[in-house]
Amino acid sequence: MSKVVLFEHQAVATALDQMASEIADRVAETEVCLIGIQRGGAKVADVIQQRLEQAGSSVCRGNLDISFYRDDLDTIGPNPEVRPSDLPFDVSGKHIWLVDDVLYTGRTIRAAMDVLFDYGRPASIRLAVLVDRGGRQLPICAHCTGLLHAAPADCTVDLITAEIWRIEQRQVK
Repeated sequence: MSKVVLFEHQAVATALDQMASEIADRVAETEVCLIGIQRGGAKVADVIQQRLEQAGSSVCRGNLDISFYRDDLDTIGPNPEVRPSDLPFDVSGKHIWLVDDVLYTGRTIRAAMDVLFDYGRPASIRLAVLVDRGGRQLPICAHCTGLLHAAPADCTVDLITAEIWRIEQRQVK
């Protein structure tokens, strides 16, 4: 499998700065409600939270695990990697920013909204994604996007978050 680095650390950091600024500009409330989708989206939400708080915003943070809400659960094996959902605040009536690392078909976002509605009825849900790679199968779009990359269907786009953040694309065939 070949790997290609699409975006290096500085491009990712700049995109995260821009996303935090855009979210802050769009929030009319005194508090920003960020919910990251486990795994990559939670990492992105952590960074956006830090940037928002450094700019003086108050942030409610949560994470969602969508493992049992996926529509491909029967194809990913008998033991999906499950992480805990953590929503330490009531989502009912709140304007929620759902955060993910890579937006592709839209199915992950649909599953995340299903999980979120099990916790309550938000006033609205907005979507922030670090990378939009195209290829939608559902009518879902991001309200805030950090980076765009038109990736072919036969690859994956991954967020690499060691000490240096980067976005990689690798062949899956």
